Amino acid sequence: MKILMVSSEAVPFAKTGGLADAVSALSIALAKLGNEVKIVIPRYYNIDRTVLTPLEGEMGVPMGQGIEEWCAVHKTELPGSPATAPVEIFFIDHEIFFGRDGIYGTPFEPDFADNARRFTFFARAAFQLCSKIQWFPDVFHSHDWPSALVPVYLKYALRVGPLEKSVSVLTIHNLGYQGIYNKDTFSYTGLDWNVFYEGGFEDWNMLNMLKAGISSADRLNTVSEAYCAETKTGNYGCRLDGALRYRSEDYCGILNGVDTEVWNPQKDAYIPKHYSAADLKGKAAAKKALQKAFNLPENPDVPVLGMVTRLTGQKGVGELFGPSYGSAYSICKDMNLNFVMIGTGESWCEQELRHLSSELSNFKAQIGYSEKLGHLIEAGSDFFLMPSRYEPCGLNQMYSLAYGTLPIVRNTGGLADTVQNYDEASGGGTGFMFDDLTPQAIYNTVGWAMWAYHNRPEHIAAMRKRGMKHDFSWKGAAQKYIQMYEDAATDASKRMDV
Repeated sequence: MKILMVSSEAVPFAKTGGLADAVSALSIALAKLGNEVKIVIPRYYNIDRTVLTPLEGEMGVPMGQGIEEWCAVHKTELPGSPATAPVEIFFIDHEIFFGRDGIYGTPFEPDFADNARRFTFFARAAFQLCSKIQWFPDVFHSHDWPSALVPVYLKYALRVGPLEKSVSVLTIHNLGYQGIYNKDTFSYTGLDWNVFYEGGFEDWNMLNMLKAGISSADRLNTVSEAYCAETKTGNYGCRLDGALRYRSEDYCGILNGVDTEVWNPQKDAYIPKHYSAADLKGKAAAKKALQKAFNLPENPDVPVLGMVTRLTGQKGVGELFGPSYGSAYSICKDMNLNFVMIGTGESWCEQELRHLSSELSNFKAQIGYSEKLGHLIEAGSDFFLMPSRYEPCGLNQMYSLAYGTLPIVRNTGGLADTVQNYDEASGGGTGFMFDDLTPQAIYNTVGWAMWAYHNRPEHIAAMRKRGMKHDFSWKGAAQKYIQMYEDAATDASKRMDV
């Protein structure tokens, strides 16, 4: 099949979270299965034009209000894609919209005021790109709210000519971000105002881009089965649970995979010594290197609790690090462990991490993200903490399992789908889970893991090996996506025959 991935992010060019990893890894997995896959993303300021190949001539993109936007287009091959079926990635280069620091905003302006126009233009430009390169996909696969208008354009305006049989798929990576803006922006789409209501844009007199995509896409999915079920409830549906229940027959969960070429202790270039489930000596070397990197005593007998996270409420940082009530301080004071982490996000939390690092000798945090430290934390830690309020899929718990690091997670979303809770009687399971997101629950579960570390070392060893044997590669997920594409195409064909 011909598949066009339309996304605001893709590694290694633009990334704020797991979306970027998923888009690139899924594209490569689909290509390896014999599909022709291309990706289109914006050309942000930090993406160097000089390493890209420019397409000849500028590209005009007709928008509403009688406006025609002009942009350049560049391309390259996605690193890591198969030589026999390379994935081309195209970049929409519009200096006013995308030639700035930040993808969606900056620390001083977290949500750019013109984001609705920026990503409306980007969605429409994806179709112009197809015309420019004379390549017309069977499937337009959009990801999250920034490209959610692609299904809308296909359904209400552009499913004609060579795109007559094309179908759309929308993957929801995080329902908490929806692209809600002033409805006056709608006129810029160039669509009839009837579509504002029929196409699902209307949201309490505002414009909701993700809601429109949910209403218009031929098929919908999110990134784990448990999160799919959760999003159809009032507690996790972020006010779109009704829309998702309405589309239940076309909505499913497909668990993300892991790039096993990058996140693999047998190949990882960032760790001091490779290791496997059959020989874990390299994990001890990684633990020693991790303790050294964070200026901690190099003691193999002290368990290391690791964390790599965005510092946002979704990740449970309030319950863990909240001044005067978060449990991190008590965990480090009461338990014989090292707690190491890297993260960036809300300023209050960054400040609290600096404070805890100065107050506690066994707590070390670095603000920001380092690919090398991220890998070293996964390999060198004994346990990995993810106390998420909700987690559509989560990747770090799967990385942890691959590296023999036992996750400590809340029982939600993709965490529930990938981690099996420890059974004290049999030694079964692959991690430690809790239900209620409270400081006490986090404290108790970390304490439970520490108890097992000291009192049931044979269970810990067995759990590590059990987790490392799980197959979280993208191949299985890619096959499920292909089935979803084929189902959408079959339904579209039936509609055309009526």
